[in-house]
Amino acid sequence: MKARGIVFVLLGAASFGFTPIFVKTSFAYGYSLGQVNIIQMLIASLLLWSVSLVKGSDMRGMSLMSVLKVMAMGTTVGMTSIFYYGAMQYITASLAIIFLFQFVWIGMIYEWILNKNRPTKFNLLALVITLTGVVFASGVIGGGEVELPLMGMILGLLSGTAYAGFIFFSGQVEVQAPPIMRSAWMVMGSLVLVSVVFFRDIPSLVVADSRFWLIGLGIALVGGVMPTLFFAIGSPLIPGRLANVLSSVELPVAIVSAMIILSESVQWVQWVGILLIIAAIFVNEFMGRE
Repeated sequence: MKARGIVFVLLGAASFGFTPIFVKTSFAYGYSLGQVNIIQMLIASLLLWSVSLVKGSDMRGMSLMSVLKVMAMGTTVGMTSIFYYGAMQYITASLAIIFLFQFVWIGMIYEWILNKNRPTKFNLLALVITLTGVVFASGVIGGGEVELPLMGMILGLLSGTAYAGFIFFSGQVEVQAPPIMRSAWMVMGSLVLVSVVFFRDIPSLVVADSRFWLIGLGIALVGGVMPTLFFAIGSPLIPGRLANVLSSVELPVAIVSAMIILSESVQWVQWVGILLIIAAIFVNEFMGRE
């Protein structure tokens, strides 16, 4: 059972790593940030509800208050997409994923403020390693010219903040609910959020644009449906710390896919930074909890 859990968590994390490919492609074809977010959440919601109906999930198993809590938690997924994809309009996909991974130390702040768990010395060590990794991974030390627009950095850090919130609240809110139903309501919350934020883009969604729907399907599958379902299946079968560490596979997958498919250049010094960030996750998860 543990091996099965490891496989599903790895698949879920790896699938999310391919998200930048579809997002960057959609921007290249001229689709807006609002259009990309709406179509992703719309298709992901339809797919998850279809799976839920096929499996015969009982909607009566969750109260109205439980549904509202899960939908509220789901807004962190929507915010992550808004900020993460928004960052990719200003910086490369490789840099965007590095900023997203600042959830490693931002999550400590959630724990400190909301659960009153003060960071340990190993948590602080993980913070130092992460920030050092960012300096290397950003390419600043490489000697070449590096473009780091302020807006791209801000959106990238906000995506890490939202993602840390998702990780924190997903372990706190209605954890006893059926995984499929929980995932479906969570994505529904994201759909409501992006529809409100980008309501002006709704009329621009062209039903007859097959290319738009295909790209949206790709983003929905690798950015919404597959990670949600695979984590829902695999996470309960393995320790939480192991799941968090395994999820770090998303970082190298995103970087390598950006190099191969998007032709983005990543120098050796940036790989040092990437390895440091992954090392920080190991330190934080296996040594940072007392």
